[in-house]
Amino acid sequence: MFEATADRIAEGFSWTECPRWHEGRFVFSDMYNARVLALPPEGGTPETLVDLSGREGRDGEPVILVGTGFLPDGRMLVNSMFEKLVLAVDGGGAVTVHADLRDLAAGPINDMVVDAAGRAYVTQLGFNLWAQEAPAPSPILIVEPDGTARVATEAGDLMGANGIAISADGSTVVTAEAFANRLTAFDVRPDGALTGRRVFAELDELPDGMCMDADGAVWVAQPPAFRALRIVEGGEVTGRVTVPPEEAGSSTACGLGGPDRTTLYLCCGFEVFDWEASRKGAQGSIWAARVDVSGGTTRP
Repeated sequence: MFEATADRIAEGFSWTECPRWHEGRFVFSDMYNARVLALPPEGGTPETLVDLSGREGRDGEPVILVGTGFLPDGRMLVNSMFEKLVLAVDGGGAVTVHADLRDLAAGPINDMVVDAAGRAYVTQLGFNLWAQEAPAPSPILIVEPDGTARVATEAGDLMGANGIAISADGSTVVTAEAFANRLTAFDVRPDGALTGRRVFAELDELPDGMCMDADGAVWVAQPPAFRALRIVEGGEVTGRVTVPPEEAGSSTACGLGGPDRTTLYLCCGFEVFDWEASRKGAQGSIWAARVDVSGGTTRP
């Protein structure tokens, strides 16, 4: 069993989410400030990659930025959760709508992973958690590189699909079903369809953001337990990285990065339901620990 305690490398954010490693930097969503930020590997002062705090949301919806990814042409994709839009941001900061998911999404859209061809797999909660609606099943949404979108009906419905990742060889997608306490895997067909649904692992606590490593294991953050676990298919736990709850709050998501992708970054925070309190409190933070298996070429 590998075990480590993470160190804080940055703080002062709202609710942090959706960690990514891209072009030598650690990228994450500062959700309630409607920003996507980047940090050097060791932390420090963040650079703002996207700031949509002044955006007027479609249909009067709030602008809350969550899952991100990158297209082969270098543009960033980012999910606007309540607008149900996948936005594209070019190198100059211009923002366009890449995919409109309002007619497909059952509820707020959530995380995302983008494959090597630029195809995005978008998860959704299926219900409005912030309005205290009851959990409901919903499917993964697939957005092709040209922005056309469809429901992955072949994959079936999931209970609050959250974090999502693609294996190094591109053959497997794994997502965290937050309200079923399990990780669910699919085979990826050449056309992007998700087949061969199976339980990757049953868990004892709610799973949130996640990533995969080069050996095909999953690191998954568990907010109620202040940790991320490394789990191999079948359910064996082979690693644990913890954060101090009194300083970090809940551990919401994790991602592998660093020059050799052996640093596990954890997004942590204290207030997810009261957006204004989360902004004003600025208690969101980023933590990091070295692990023993690289992320390799897995996504995100």
